[in-house]
Order: sequence, then C-alpha cells, then structure tokens
Amino acid sequence: MASIVTLTLNPTVDKSTTADQIIPDQKLRCAAPKFEPGGGGINVSRALKRLGADSVAVFPVGGPSGQLLRELLTQEQIQQQPVETVSRTRENFIVVDARTGQQYRFGMPGTELSEQEQQQVLTTLRNLPTVPDFLVISGSLPPGVEPEFLVRIVRAAKQMGIKVVVDTSGPALHRVLEEGVYLAKPNVGELSKMAGVEELDNEAVAETAQRLVREGKAEILVVSLGPQGACVVTRDSTHHVPAPAVKKRSTVGAGDSMVAGLVYGLSTGLSVRETARLGVACGTAATMNPGTELFRKADVDKLYQWLLQQAQPGVAA
Repeated sequence: MASIVTLTLNPTVDKSTTADQIIPDQKLRCAAPKFEPGGGGINVSRALKRLGADSVAVFPVGGPSGQLLRELLTQEQIQQQPVETVSRTRENFIVVDARTGQQYRFGMPGTELSEQEQQQVLTTLRNLPTVPDFLVISGSLPPGVEPEFLVRIVRAAKQMGIKVVVDTSGPALHRVLEEGVYLAKPNVGELSKMAGVEELDNEAVAETAQRLVREGKAEILVVSLGPQGACVVTRDSTHHVPAPAVKKRSTVGAGDSMVAGLVYGLSTGLSVRETARLGVACGTAATMNPGTELFRKADVDKLYQWLLQQAQPGVAA
C-alpha cells in the first residue's frame, strides 16, 4: 500500500462535554470532559487508521497540552514526527446542549510558529525515513506562517515525486493552487471566491472546477457541497456524488474524514469515481457521531454500499 504523511501546522487538543442546558449567567454542570487530538492533518491520520491505513503525522507541539496531544495520538497508535516548539499547543472547547442537541464550538487561536520552528518542520519533512507517496497538508495556518511557506513545502514535495493533497482555505489555498497540486478539496464558498462571484449553482461549480483543472491548479478537484455531497473533477471526467441522508450529531472532522477517504481510495487503486464515493461516505459517517469522534468504520461501509447501489443502472442517484 502507498505510504502517507500528513502535515498539521495548527494542531489542537479538543476538549468536549455536554451540559443539560446552556443558559447565560448561570453556573453550568457539565459531563466529564473528553480529550481528543485535533487539527486537519492529525484528523486525517486518525481517520486513515480507522480505514486500516497507517500514516505518519508531522506537527509542531509544545507545552503540557502538546504532551497530552502526543499521548492521545499514541493511544490511537498514530505514528508521529513531532517538531518541538517554544509555545504550547492550543486547545479548543466544544459543548453540546443536551436539551436542544445544538453544538457550540470554541476555536482558540493557534500559537505562533517562529521562523526557526518553520525551518525545523521543513527539515523534518525532508529527513523522513522514506519518501512518501502522498503528503496531505490540511488545516489552518498558525500565526507567523505565511502562505508562501506552504508553497515551499509543495515545491519540495513535487520535486521528490510526492503527490500533494491540500485541504486549507483563504489565501493559503489560493497560493498553493497557483503552484499546482495533485488534489485539492475546496468547499463551494472557497470555489466562489476563486471564481470571483458571490455564489455558484451546481452547474457553475462543475464548470469552475473544470477550468481550474485545465489551468493546472490540481489534477483532481473535489468540491465539498455539504449535505449535497461532492463534485469531483479531473481533466477527463466530472462526477457528482450525493450525500446519504443521516441524522447529524456533529460536523466536527467531517471534512477531514472526507479527505482521508479520498486519500485512502487513491492510495489503494480505486477509480476516481469510487474514491469520491468513499470520501463522501467517510465525511457523512463522521456527522453521525457526537463531538470529535470522527466516524465508525461500520457506518462508512454501510454508506459506501448505499452509494454503490444508487449508482446501479435503473436506480436514481
């Protein structure tokens, strides 16, 4: 099987809990907190593990919260290549109102990554024991890191023959796509910004994605459509994969789960269409669980089989 490395520049420890009811100006009694590792690439590594694929997670880490992050990843048997930092790793907080089922997500700002620490990240990637087949760059950029830093990583990876998969947003996404990657996963809002319009309908999504692929921005462009599934475009094909209807309990990690499904499919030789279905199945399955639990493999298998059945002749998609 292909080897995979994930890069998370803004990792976190996610603390989640439940309160009977969220009421302002009152002391709220919460359930015992649950701690889980978080951040784009780290979640991709966790999701890949659930699919049966190993990966190496590269991420900056510091302070007591950073030590907790490493311990949590060790418990999930995730291979790690941490880069020690002066600043402590950030923590996020998620609380669910048990009465309404509504989820409140409090994302804390990342800690600054110095020039020296950024260089250490580059050095760690260059000195990996083996050259990976895929490098997944996922998540936001912490303070002190400019989009050009990602470009340096992408250029170095491409020179080594590594397929780069990117899931980020804003200027970082735009700049990396100018460099060209193997696969990118923007959502509709991000694609709209790149097209210079306020919104895109389904037809315009496909046309815009096709144009970006022709311009060399990505070999495969997967546009996340939320509850409508995904539009997957290559130079030779366009596929729309609907999302199965499920009871949603949390959207945390759904995008990362989709990326994991896409990378797993491509790394195991699935076709682009089959890979897209697996990605949608993983992303949808992640919404069925509370907090930051990602997905259960059994749910992915069930949803993937449903998508396959919908694609059969005579069955409406």
